[in-house]
Amino acid sequence: MLRIKGLTKRYRTGDLALKGIDLDVPDGQVMALIGPSGAGKSTVIRCINRLVEPTSGSVALNDVEITRLGSGELRRARRRMGMIFQEYALVERLSVMENVLSGRLGYVNFWQSWLRKFPQADIDEAFRLLSRVGLDHMANKRADELSGGQRQRVGICRALIQNPELLLVDEPTASLDPKTSRQIMRLIKELCEERKLSAIINIHDVMLAQMFAERIVGLQLGAIVYDGPPTGLTAAVLTKIYGEEDWSATIRKVDEDAPDEADDNAIAKAMPPASLERDRMAGLN
Repeated sequence: MLRIKGLTKRYRTGDLALKGIDLDVPDGQVMALIGPSGAGKSTVIRCINRLVEPTSGSVALNDVEITRLGSGELRRARRRMGMIFQEYALVERLSVMENVLSGRLGYVNFWQSWLRKFPQADIDEAFRLLSRVGLDHMANKRADELSGGQRQRVGICRALIQNPELLLVDEPTASLDPKTSRQIMRLIKELCEERKLSAIINIHDVMLAQMFAERIVGLQLGAIVYDGPPTGLTAAVLTKIYGEEDWSATIRKVDEDAPDEADDNAIAKAMPPASLERDRMAGLN
């Protein structure tokens, strides 16, 4: 379980970004953070893994209080928290495989990381993950040759190869078209279910949050103003989070069918094995 108590962040400018956030995220729960720009969504995620240092409060992941760790212990604790970034954060000149394997850098020594020599077990796991997201046939492509949706899937594989206990996902669909956005959100949800992972997803798209998260937390000016199921996002609640607007086109009907999965078979099904790429990558070991 992730437990956040009294999380506060005040920047040097004096701006109070977070105002005493309290959140418990049980194991296996997929939670969406929604709210207007500047509400503190990204700050919450970055305070959890201390990419941003909290001003006060505590963050604990299972048996480890993250906010009390020194630099060495923090590096080890970050292995347990996979991060998926809005802008993918891939090294574009490196191959898909090398970008995925970079998620294992915290587990190998300096020379192994410098030479990019990873254990065969890591290479095999990278191929399994790429196959799961339909990209094993692209293992040797450079990252800058990929589409936005493909890059995001590589980022998901890089996070999962850490074997994390928690996924922190920052605007995973911001640069994607509507269909690809649904595919990426569905993929994240399915992988969390398969691996019994908790996830916190910072997302602007309210309808995607309703479709793919089991719990929604709404932030407004650094404070929680809604915490509940997707079905609780009424017009009044959305007005409280975002301000006055006609929300009738945004609210998803309670009796609406589950999202259609027919358009996503390429992700849900494993691709044919990429034996040539596998043989080549074995040379990294």
